Amino acid sequence: MARIFIELPQSFSFSTDIPLYYQHINLAGHLDNAMLLGIVGEARMRFFASIGYQSGNIEGLRAFVGDIAVQYLSEAFHGEVMVVEVAAREFNKYGFDMVFRVSDKASGREVARGKTGMVFYDVQAKKAALVPESFRSKFSG
Repeated sequence: MARIFIELPQSFSFSTDIPLYYQHINLAGHLDNAMLLGIVGEARMRFFASIGYQSGNIEGLRAFVGDIAVQYLSEAFHGEVMVVEVAAREFNKYGFDMVFRVSDKASGREVARGKTGMVFYDVQAKKAALVPESFRSKFSG
């Protein structure tokens, strides 16, 4: 089976700290893979808020996760603080890729990296929607 490899950008436009709580930890004593997706989802909502959008409303549209790929690189443990860095890139007609890196704040150890394919959706029309130009323009230049 081919391994997933996520290429990271030179820099990230957003970063947030998220502590690991007991509920994030699995029976093996480290960060659960499903909980990592929740942490990345929280970072995504904070990213949207940092550029002026409320969760679930971007210029009257929704931005849904179309797909996600994750590379797990090391364990993370209860009490550690994860730094989640986010960048929007590779815009297409209906969405963009949101690339992320998750690292331990204290040591800098990279825990995971990934890419989420975001798709804009018009709830009223019940179909994919074009990326709003006002949103796209926040990432050009």
